[in-house]
Parts: sequence; structure tokens; C-alpha cells
Amino acid sequence: MWRSLWRSIDRFSLQHFKYVIDELRRIKAVDMRNRDLVIDLLQSIVEIVTYGDRQDPMIFECFMEYQVLAEFVRVLNISRNSRIEAPLLQYLSIMIQNMDSEQAIYYCFSNDYINSIITHQYEFDVGDLAPYYVSFLRAVSSKINRDTLCLLVKVHGDSVVSFPLYNEALKFANHGEKMIQTAIRALTLNTYNVCDDMIYQFITTPPVSNYFSDLVCRLRHQCFHLDTLLHAKEETSTHGRRNELILETDKIVDDLYYLKDILSVGEYRLSRLITQNLVSLLVFPMLLPLLQLRQIDGSNISAVTSLYILCRLLQVVGGKSMIDAVAGVILYPYMTSSVGDATERNTVDGSWNAKSFLDHLNHMEKMVCSGPKSEGAENIESSYLFGHLAEHISSNSQFIGGHLNDVCTERGGILASIFADNNQSLLLASLFLLLILAESKDLDYFLASMIGLSGTQDMMSQTHDLSASLVVDGSIFVKFMPQIVNALLTILASQPSLSPLAQWHTGWFLRKLLIYQENSLSDLNFHLFNTSYEQSRERLWKELDGCWFDYIPDTFRSEWPSCKTALEESSQYKDPFFALELADCQKKTNGDTTTLSAWQRMVEAVKVFILHFQLKAVISKGDLLEKPQLNMTTGATADSGKSRASDISSASFGSDVSLGSGIPCSIAFSNAGIRDVCLIPVARGMTGKLLLTEKHPFRSQRGVVIAIAPLAGLTPKIDKDHPSWLHLRIRELDPRFDTSKARGNHLKMSNHFADGRWTLGFSNAKACEAARLLILEETCKQRSFVESILAPLLQDNYLGNLSDNQDE
Repeated sequence: MWRSLWRSIDRFSLQHFKYVIDELRRIKAVDMRNRDLVIDLLQSIVEIVTYGDRQDPMIFECFMEYQVLAEFVRVLNISRNSRIEAPLLQYLSIMIQNMDSEQAIYYCFSNDYINSIITHQYEFDVGDLAPYYVSFLRAVSSKINRDTLCLLVKVHGDSVVSFPLYNEALKFANHGEKMIQTAIRALTLNTYNVCDDMIYQFITTPPVSNYFSDLVCRLRHQCFHLDTLLHAKEETSTHGRRNELILETDKIVDDLYYLKDILSVGEYRLSRLITQNLVSLLVFPMLLPLLQLRQIDGSNISAVTSLYILCRLLQVVGGKSMIDAVAGVILYPYMTSSVGDATERNTVDGSWNAKSFLDHLNHMEKMVCSGPKSEGAENIESSYLFGHLAEHISSNSQFIGGHLNDVCTERGGILASIFADNNQSLLLASLFLLLILAESKDLDYFLASMIGLSGTQDMMSQTHDLSASLVVDGSIFVKFMPQIVNALLTILASQPSLSPLAQWHTGWFLRKLLIYQENSLSDLNFHLFNTSYEQSRERLWKELDGCWFDYIPDTFRSEWPSCKTALEESSQYKDPFFALELADCQKKTNGDTTTLSAWQRMVEAVKVFILHFQLKAVISKGDLLEKPQLNMTTGATADSGKSRASDISSASFGSDVSLGSGIPCSIAFSNAGIRDVCLIPVARGMTGKLLLTEKHPFRSQRGVVIAIAPLAGLTPKIDKDHPSWLHLRIRELDPRFDTSKARGNHLKMSNHFADGRWTLGFSNAKACEAARLLILEETCKQRSFVESILAPLLQDNYLGNLSDNQDE
């Protein structure tokens, strides 16, 4: 024990440290023969230095005196195909990460040792060196501050001329491995947060600043790739295509959050550079197709993808200047017809040209930047952004005037997308972008008044501008609200061809707009809603004849809270991915009759009915209902006097039950041969079971349960060629386990659940028919009980009765 303790102490002693250094100095060349020895020496040095940094100052003094980092550099230079680089970088990373004292960090960054290691000529195409190298760079960046950063740069006069840590890191910015990309982004953010003026000047000046334009160009390329994937004609399963879209959108969102992190640094040169590249290379190319201000050719991205990108950009990156700029451009066609002096229309051919749009931007710059909320840095940034938009238009040879006829003047730009015929995804995506803008607290008061959903009263109290008052009276949602609501209700009323996904998102928009127009509907729109409501109720009634009717009440209880939460979701947090899903997935029925598909249809029917029921509550009561009022008292005592039902309904595998009026039959099991059994169907309340029992060996009127199947979904059918054979379909899926598992893993349940099949043989056709009728009779009892539970929800006057009960 003492010897072991002594060795442990001796290993970290100053004498042992000097011995290890001397051993390393004796190495004149590193090759495969002495590679392991060198690795051991490097490991020992790092362990002792890490210990000494916290426990023994003498060790670190020795580290500085012997210039150990110079030995690391020397080892790299004398290496001969030994692959010593990876372990050396790994140990250096560990040492730097574990250094606590400022003196130790300052010394390590001095004398250009770190820069020498960074700029060493590595062979990254051999082995897996890149992750170790990038980890080393990230470790160095985690220790930089205003005092140590100057040790890693080369300065000429008042300017940084070389910054190896940053420059070498950017070479891996587009590396295919996600971990390396993440490390590089962490390194850059560590650098940006140091707040050094000369560094900011260096990274925002070409050619180093090209990193930011390359970053946005790569993001734009991903957007075009997403659009290509969305409209690909290859045969891919709906689930497979959805997963591909999710992966692509996740990459885009990651990039947007990285850009948000850079903007959050708050350095005006960085912010200006990021904003400029976003506007020039991403935002404007996405906006122009929506406004029909550029000729349509094969290089354009589709409107739905453009809207998705813009929505995500505003949600993630946001910022007052960006939101005002997007709103100003989006509202361009409408503003020019609403405010006569904003821009001038070409009266010869009815088109909007580049000059009119430039005039519009200049007008917007004056209005936004002179508003009561535009102060300080925000004022400067907004002014710069509108100026950059104008400069971009002037120098963009692809900007071509688009013809706008009288209809487009009335419903131009974003409104043209909202009122596009037979394009649900485009309508909802366009409306979503307007809602994000309208509900943003950063939106300029004048622009908010043009949309018409928020800020109108504040705007009127803050300004006496005549054009502003005109806009309030004729804002988009004030003027077009009935038509927009009508378009949404027309979509809902197109059931059953409309997918549940489309119905749900349409319902979300309807609730939003119903709140804004105080829950009132015109007669036509009210008729459309009632039509849609009746369709959802009929679809639910149909499920009561399906194979999962016994789970409908539980599905109501489990889905109601999540459906209510989804309806109340803010536009700032709602994922616009739904627009891509709707564009990609035009619901097709494949005739799948498996119990899994039937389960999914039942859940969808319940959710769609909940949606319509909640919308009806909003229209009639002004708010959503907290929970469903199911009639759980109806059959609480049903069959309570029947001891047989009570006895059998609670039976499980191996239970001893009364045979009663069970019907004898036989069944063949694959692993147990033919068995003589007794068939007993029984329903009690919502529970329904089909029991197969074997006679008890000692009690003639009792049986032992050897198999159980749910009563719902059996669909008993007599074989055409063998009238004494009865075929039953058995549900193999257990929703209590399988669906919760699927939700927990954010996956859709796979179709590996195959329905079970039982074939029962009876003594004659009469007995077979009697068994079929008995199963149907018990199933009918179970269904009737479920219907009695749901009856209050399905009544026309349910909401009125609920109000009366509450008043009492």
C-alpha cells in the first residue's frame, strides 16, 4: 500500500517531470519504432503540468524554464510518417482545457508556440487527424480573452495582418462531419465575443470577410436543395419523404441559429455584414418570386419554399430592421395602391418597375426610421438596411418589372398567394408569414397598421400622418378578412378529400382570425363552417362502426389537451414545416385495411372533430373548452346485476370462468395442434372480449381461459366453401404501448403490425351462424355503451346545454 502511494506521489514530482523532459529531448526522430515511447512521454508531461497548474507552482515554473511547448513543436517537425500528430494534439487539447491560472494560459500562448502548432503542415487526408486538430483549435479558442488574443495574432501598425487560429479554422467550416462544423462555429463565436476592435476589423475585411458571404451562399444552396427535394418526382414513401425534408430543414434552422448567435454578439460591423449578406443572397432572392418582380425561369425557388425560409428567418433571426425590411418589401404592391404618394405606377403598361420599387424603399426608409420607436442603433441599422436593399436593386440585372393588372393591384404580392386557386399550402404559408409579421413586437407601427391585426390603436395615438389613417381604414386584414376566412372555410369544407394535417393547420389559422374579428362570421361563412362541422361529426360516427370504436372515449381524453395546446400555439413558435408537408403530401387513400391504419384513421377522426368542436366553441362562446364533457355515468352500473358478465369481463389468461352459454368449437394452433374449446363473447361497459376456454378437468360447468381477443374489430365471417368455419380478424396492435412508444421516439409507427387470424370450426353451419350472431350481439352492446358516452358531444345543442349548466 505504501509503495503504491509513493509511486503515485513520485509520478507528479518535480524530479520526475525533469526526467520525462530530458527523455523527450533525447528523441532525435519520431518513427513507428519509438512512437509509443513518445506518446507515453507526451502523456506524462500533460498529466504532470495539469497537476502542477493546480497543486505545485514549481512544476509550471519548470515547464516554462525548459520551454516544454517548444519540444512539442520539435516533435511535430521531426516526425517521419509516425502519425504522432493526432495523440500530440489530443494531449495538448487536454492540457489547455484543464489550465486554470491566467499565468499558465498566458505563457502557453506566448513565444508563438501555439501558432507554430496551428500552422504545421498536417496531412489531413491520411487517417482521422482532422477531428483532433479541430478539437485543439477549439480548446485554444475557449481560453482566449482580450489579454491573450493579442498573443495569437500578427499586427502591422494598427491592423491585424495574420490570425492563424481563425484562418485555419475556417478551412474546416464546410467539413462534412457535423462534429467538426459545430466545433468551428463554437471557435468563431468564442472569437467574436472577445470584443477586440482590431480583430473585428480583420474578420470583416476581405478576403477574411468572405466567410460570411460563403456561409449565406451555402445556406441559400441548402434552400434550393430543399426545394428540389420537395418537388422531386421520384417515388418515395410519404414517411420517407417527410424524414428527408426534416433533415434538410434541420440543417437550415441550425445555420439560422448560428447567424442569430453572431448577431447577438452586438458588434455593429459584424451585424451589418451578416445582415447585408442575408438580404442580398437569401432574403431578396426569396422575396422577388413572391412579388412577381422577376421573370420566372428555372433558377427561381418555389413560392412555398420561399415562404417557409422567410418564416423561419423571422422566427429565428428576427430583429427589428430585418422584420421591417421584409414587411416593407412584402407589402410593396399593396402599399403602392393604398398610399398614392408612396410610389408611382407606370400608367402606360400597368407594370411595376425597378424605379418605382426604389422610390418605395426610399419612402419606407423615411417612414420607418423617423417613427417614434426608431431610436439609436435601431434607426441606423434600419436606415442602412433599406439603403442596402435599394443598392441591391440598382445593381441587380435580374430585376425586371412584373406586369400587374387591375386584379393584381387589388390582390397583388402576398395577397395573390393567399387567394391562389387550389393551393392550400401556398395560402397557409402566405398567411403564416403575415401573421408572424403582424404579431411581432418589433414590427414598425406603420407597417403593422398596413397589415391590420396589431398596433393600430398605438399607431393612431402616436402619429397624425394622413397616409397612416388611410392605411388603418384599408389595411389588409380589415379589407380582406371576410375573403380570407372564406378561403380557409372553403378548405375545411372540402372534406373528406382534405388531409387531417391540412384541416388542423387551417383550423389554427381560423381560430387566430376569429379572435381578431371578434368571433363573428358572415352567413355564407357560417354555412361553410356548419358544413365542415357536420362532415367531421359524420366521420366520427363512421368510426363507431370501425374496429377501434372501444378506444374512442379514451382517445378523446388523451388528445383533447394536446389539441387545445396546438390551437393556442403562438405564431412565433409554430413550425412552418407544415407548409412543406402540405405541398408534398396530397393525401391519398391506399385502401389499407389493417388495424394499424384503422387506428390511425380513428385518431385522425377524433382530432378533426375536436378541432371543429373547439372552433364552434370559439364562435359561440368566444373561447376554447378546457376538457370534453363525456357522459361517464351512463353505464357505470350497466350489467352490474349480471354476475356472469362481471365474472367473465375481468377474466385473464388462465382464469377459471363459467362456461354458461358458450358455444363449443375447435381451433388449430401452430404449436399445439387442434384444441377443443368453448367460444364466449362478452361485453361489459367499454370492455369487450372474446374468450376461448378449455373445459376444466374436474368441473364440467367451468373452463380455463387459453386465449383472449378484443371483441371490437373481429368482423366475423363465415367461410363460403365451409359453412361451419368462422373467420375472425384479431387486433395485434396495443395502442397503450405502441403509440406511446412511437410518440416518445418522435417516429411514425411502422406497418409491421400484421392482423391476427383465427378460424374456428363448429359442429355444423347452424352452430357457426349462432356464434357469429352472438359475437355481433355482444359487440353491439359494447358499441351502444360507447355511443352513450359520446352522446353529449355529438348533440347539436351541446354548447348551449353546457352554458346553461354553468349558469346554474
